[in-house]
Amino acid sequence: MREQLLAAEQIQAIHWRDDALYLLDQRLLPQQQVWLAFDSAAGVARAIAEMIVRGAPAIGIAAAYAVVLAARQRRDQALPAQLAGLEADCRLLAAARPTAVNLSWALNCMRERWLRLRPGEDLLQVLEAEARGIHASDREANLTMAQYGMEQIRRHQASRQCLLTHCNAGALATGGFGTALGVIRAAHLAGLVERVYADETRPWLQGARLTAWELAEDGVPVYLNADVAAAHLMKSGEITWVIVGADRIAANGDVANKIGTYQLAINAMHHGLRFMVVAPSSTIDMSLAHGDDIPIEERDGRELLELGGQRVAAEVPAVNPVFDVTPADLIDVIVTEKGVVERPTEEKMAQLMSRKRLH
Repeated sequence: MREQLLAAEQIQAIHWRDDALYLLDQRLLPQQQVWLAFDSAAGVARAIAEMIVRGAPAIGIAAAYAVVLAARQRRDQALPAQLAGLEADCRLLAAARPTAVNLSWALNCMRERWLRLRPGEDLLQVLEAEARGIHASDREANLTMAQYGMEQIRRHQASRQCLLTHCNAGALATGGFGTALGVIRAAHLAGLVERVYADETRPWLQGARLTAWELAEDGVPVYLNADVAAAHLMKSGEITWVIVGADRIAANGDVANKIGTYQLAINAMHHGLRFMVVAPSSTIDMSLAHGDDIPIEERDGRELLELGGQRVAAEVPAVNPVFDVTPADLIDVIVTEKGVVERPTEEKMAQLMSRKRLH
């Protein structure tokens, strides 16, 4: 299966070359494929905040490379000044989007590496190696999770089946094959998928613009549906699994993901469907006891009030939380590169995290 998955890799959203970071502008997909080059941490922070790059793992990878860019800009400074500047840039990057813990995880990895700097080592070289390692390990994690998740689908129902996903947790959101979409791609390659339903995912339409495009590019049969049609589709009896990614997972297994995930989990339980969350272990935040402690980003209300820059809503204020928290007791399985947790609890999550990390 691993070789099949590698052969099927087509889409990438992040490139590091010629001492610069190149990001595929996800605001323009699928109509345009435009790559933007970044040479500063401040520029990458803006790209994260403005959703040029999005998806928790991809944000973390971009931030790691941003630290390398920051080190390059300060290469002529004395080491203490370089490190002080890196700390300032890390704070700027961490503030770009508060919910996805992969961002702070990647920045902490970079910080820990410069704190271990030995005499004679070149700061820029070791930071670039660390960022490349974070990128490579996410790609490997994607491949491992895809196989774990596919086996969960096969184990519970071997026939071809219909899956539903929300937002975009594919190659565009990661450093590799995708988390939720990685599992869906693997299941498709294994002949387990009849079709995939993709929620449109308001207000940024990540499902309509990104997930549907990714799956169609890979030849996976995908149908787009309005977010509010999900319960109706579940009632039809075709769908067997809801498969989503995550932006942060608390120590008890509560999951923060794109707004609308919580109601999908409630509907899935009501209709007797299984609910799978797929995320690398870097998404798990053991410092937070439960989901109520996860900071929820709220974005500008104009994202709801306008369409293509033109106001379409009444002259009223808007509330625009972009994540919600799904309680652990609504989740059947969490799939990570370290293994699978069924019916997550605090004890099971602690056991999972005690296993060796890939990176």
